[in-house]
Amino acid sequence: MSSTTAAEPLSATTLLRFATAGSVDDGKSTLVGRLLHDSKSILTDQLEAVEHASRSRGQEAPDLALLTDGLRAEREQGITIDVAYRYFATPRRRFILADTPGHVQYTRNMVTGASTAELTVILVDARNGVVEQTRRHAAVSALLRVPHVVLAVNKMDLVGYEEAVFARIAEDFTAYATELGVPEVTAIPISALAGDNVVEPSATMDWYGGPTVLEHLETVPVSHDLTGCHARLPVQYVIRPQTPEHPDYRGYAGQIAAGTFRVGQEVTVLPSGRTSRVSGIDLLGEAVDVAWTPQSVTLLLEDDIDVSRGDLIVPTGDAPATSQDVEATVCHVADRPLTVGQRVLLKHTTRTVKAIVKEIPSRLTLDDLSQHPEPGRLVANDIGTVRVRTAEPLALDAYADSRRTGSFLLIDPADGTTLAAGMAGESFATEKAAAAPADDDGWDF
Repeated sequence: MSSTTAAEPLSATTLLRFATAGSVDDGKSTLVGRLLHDSKSILTDQLEAVEHASRSRGQEAPDLALLTDGLRAEREQGITIDVAYRYFATPRRRFILADTPGHVQYTRNMVTGASTAELTVILVDARNGVVEQTRRHAAVSALLRVPHVVLAVNKMDLVGYEEAVFARIAEDFTAYATELGVPEVTAIPISALAGDNVVEPSATMDWYGGPTVLEHLETVPVSHDLTGCHARLPVQYVIRPQTPEHPDYRGYAGQIAAGTFRVGQEVTVLPSGRTSRVSGIDLLGEAVDVAWTPQSVTLLLEDDIDVSRGDLIVPTGDAPATSQDVEATVCHVADRPLTVGQRVLLKHTTRTVKAIVKEIPSRLTLDDLSQHPEPGRLVANDIGTVRVRTAEPLALDAYADSRRTGSFLLIDPADGTTLAAGMAGESFATEKAAAAPADDDGWDF
């Protein structure tokens, strides 16, 4: 096969993943519905179904919240329970929207929706201002390292479109978010019900000169261009055709999690630490000189070394440390608790290993960011620090450096249930706790 040079990667601004969050009755689902409706991003039959459902409930105007609240329980209670994903586009950008619940008991759902987001839209009712749930959503966004946060101060029509009300709420929220380490906050006064500053500028808030919600979504720079990050390729599959055409072919296939790989580059295979050079890169049946995230490729190495599924190929000199001791912040997502001494499986990229929960040093209260030392266990929706000992070495980046290779799952080995989603390294409020012995119950690592 002749070698070709791949085209330049698409601009990171062509796609924006964003999540929405808000307290009960802040109008979050209405905002999402208004955004889809006014941007002409819903089909005629979808709108007709919403109009029919609204009339059956005695409403004259269509309830745009029904565009996202699709579960029966959501419609009956008027709340969002599960994450609803919506895909839409404008001439300027494509979007993947995760409409997440705002209730305390659905914190795990918000974590799921915001974990891959580049921007979070947090709604606040202008009549109530910043409340505990608002602070909780800001804390989750900071914890997940979401680079952009939009504060949408909703229901401005119910406070007479007063600039002073908006300014006070924006100041309170920005101060709190900055304290958490949120890098950027953009405050926008809106009325989702009336459509003010959602897609079209408001005619009643001439004191506001900033962008509408859609304008900001279309123009915000997507800052985490993974092509410039530490190069990482988790090996998904070893390809050995052993055919007459390719008798000696041995390639290592996977999706590049971050960074760029080039032919001739010296690489290290983790956790073994063996080194080699990239002798070739196959992409969609063609040989290329360079490949980048998130392309799925096959790397060929100059040396015949032992590489298998779950190994991580990285540039030599830019390799994360390997260790059997993992300290991380986790969000517990299962109904059954996570306890000290519990045997689990830890899944990191394509690698799954046995592990034991050695310590749970603290549990975080998102309302006020207070730490509860040595809680002994985590239950559904809890966020806390854990220390895990794995049976085999793992190569994890810090989550603050790489959201892709710094995250992992804890899984119940008995039935495969996901127990917790983890972020390696310390959170914004982690406090060191003294080590405590745990009963390994036969799993001695």
